[in-house]
Amino acid sequence: MSKSHALVMLRRNFKHIARNPTSVFNAVLMPIIIMLMFVYMFGDAFSVGVDYIDYATPGLILLAVCYGLGGTATAVNSDMTKGIINRFKVMDVSRGAVLTGHVIASVLTNVIAIAALVGVAFALGFSPAANLAQWLGVAGMVVLLGFAAGWLTVALGLSAKSPETAGMAAVPLVMLPFFSSAIVPAEKMGPGLRQFAEYQPFTPIIETMRGLLNGTPDTTATIVAVSWCAAIALAGYLWASSTFKKRA
Repeated sequence: MSKSHALVMLRRNFKHIARNPTSVFNAVLMPIIIMLMFVYMFGDAFSVGVDYIDYATPGLILLAVCYGLGGTATAVNSDMTKGIINRFKVMDVSRGAVLTGHVIASVLTNVIAIAALVGVAFALGFSPAANLAQWLGVAGMVVLLGFAAGWLTVALGLSAKSPETAGMAAVPLVMLPFFSSAIVPAEKMGPGLRQFAEYQPFTPIIETMRGLLNGTPDTTATIVAVSWCAAIALAGYLWASSTFKKRA
C-alpha cells in the first residue's frame, strides 16, 4: 500500500512541477544558461590543462542537482503549512509516502535536467573518454547525490516557517558548488578558500565524476564521495522524519 501511495504522491508532485514555470526554469534551464556563460564568457580565462567544457561539465552536473532544490523545499513546506498533510492524514495516506514522493520527484527532475545539460555540453564540444561502465558510474553518482540532497532539502523545507523561507534555506546548497572544484581547480584558489574547497563534500563528488568521465577513475575520491552522500542522506532522512512527526 505504501508503494502505491508513493507513486500517487510522485505523480502529484510532477504535475505541480510541470505547472510551475519557475521550478522548471531553475531546475532545467538555469544550469544550461550558467554553462553557456562560463564556457563562452569565462572559459578562456581559466587554465585547467584541458578544454574548459571537459573540465567544467562534471561541476555543472552537480550544480544542476542543486538548482532544483529550492523548488523541492518550497513544495514540501507548502504541503505542511497549507494543511495538505492534514488532508492526507484524513485520507489515510502513508506519511512516509508524502516525503518519499518529494524525494523521488526531486531525483527524477535532476536526471531530466542533467540529461539536457549533457546534451548541450556535447553540442559545445564535450568529449569524454568514459566507457559504458564509467558512464554508469557517473549515473549512479548522480542518483546517489540527488537522493542525499533530496532528503536534506525535504528536511529544510519541513523545518522552515513559510514557503518563502524554505526556498531561501536551499540557497547555501546552490552556492556551495561555486566554492569547490566545479569551476576552477581548488589548488588555484587563495589560502583558506583552497582548504575549504578541498575538504567540503561537493569537491570529492565532482572529482569522482570528473575522473569517471575522463576515463581515469579516482578510487579515493569515490570512497569519500559515497561516504559524504550516505552521511548527508542519513542525516536528512532522520531530520526530516523527526520534524515531520512533530509538525504533522
